Amino acid sequence: MTAPALPASRGPLSHAVLRALRHGTAPEVREATADAEPYGDDLQLALYVLYELHYRGFAGVADDREWDPALLAVRGALEGRFLGALRRDVPGPRDPADVLAELLVEPADTSGSVAHHVQHHGDLDVFRQYAALRSLYHLKEADPHAWVLPRLHGEAKAAMAAIEYDEFGAGRGDQVHARLFADLMADLDLDPSYGRYLDRAPAQMLAVVNLMSLLGLHRALRGALVGHFAWVEVTSPPGSRRLAAGLRRAGAGPAAQRFYDEHVEADAVHEQVVRHRVVGGLLAAEPGLAADVAFGADATTFVEDRLSAHLLAAWRSGRSALRC
Repeated sequence: MTAPALPASRGPLSHAVLRALRHGTAPEVREATADAEPYGDDLQLALYVLYELHYRGFAGVADDREWDPALLAVRGALEGRFLGALRRDVPGPRDPADVLAELLVEPADTSGSVAHHVQHHGDLDVFRQYAALRSLYHLKEADPHAWVLPRLHGEAKAAMAAIEYDEFGAGRGDQVHARLFADLMADLDLDPSYGRYLDRAPAQMLAVVNLMSLLGLHRALRGALVGHFAWVEVTSPPGSRRLAAGLRRAGAGPAAQRFYDEHVEADAVHEQVVRHRVVGGLLAAEPGLAADVAFGADATTFVEDRLSAHLLAAWRSGRSALRC
């Protein structure tokens, strides 16, 4: 397994983090953290790079940097900025049952829906852009959610493990969802190498992936991670159905279509399991986490809506959604 190359920096924070990783030194961020835009390119890239040390790492970076105290201190400061902004901007506290009920009902106004747009208007170039960006998550699909397993108990743990088993191919390497997405990318003439499109991904996409890493790496945020996971599974079947239809209309090959077809079928079952057994089981055991579950789902809506706005603005004006 080949680790990806380090990306290019996007500001003083990411420059300091990347320099520290390249040279094996402590990062020198000084006052840059306190003033950084929490949803901006510089902070989001620096945080993404630090989180990647817990996944596959980077070429030329020693594995033990994952637990380097100086890097962890910087990560903690960046997480504080990001999480603080989310808590400010996301409504709450809310009842998780109300949040999930809202997700089950499609809005009457679909003008902000990427899935609706690409189903009817996306060509292969649009789908290539979308796949390149989503590869930051889908090439490690379900990995961030696996961190919650040791933090769950009883019914919630068993149900979460059952869903993750499906995500990881039900015992077959060629059926792992990350592998299916790599096949989709190859079908669309994209490079399926892990991390290949990091430099092309805008801050909005980095924030989507960083949110799940943030929630997954902190036991204190286990309820929010379950809320995030519920959001993913509840919204996946209708969105995947539209994406599969759009790929057929655009003339994509069978491997590209298969990824989303698989999610239509599998996630229709997962949606029921996650609502009733994962969320229900967690709240039966730890009712005090209800507000956290709702926050995790609402925060996911927030970062996904920001990404959708970026994508649709680019495509409707005839521009690429990828960074140049």
